[in-house]
Amino acid sequence: MPNIYRQFLDLIPKEPRQVGDVSAIINGVAIVDLMGGGQVQAVGEATIGQRVFVRAGTIEGPAPTLTYSGGVI
Repeated sequence: MPNIYRQFLDLIPKEPRQVGDVSAIINGVAIVDLMGGGQVQAVGEATIGQRVFVRAGTIEGPAPTLTYSGGVI
């Protein structure tokens, strides 16, 4: 009998999807300043100043430029 709880957990991504602004690109690697603080290095298509989605060191694509509240919903 399959474990329904395990199947549910397998649907959730292992790495969180974060949002940040590209502050620099060095040798094809983007430095992304995260909205909640901190920096990560990520590879992918981006330009300096662009807001992007990042997960596990990879730029997933552009993110909308919205006001960050930092609160929990």
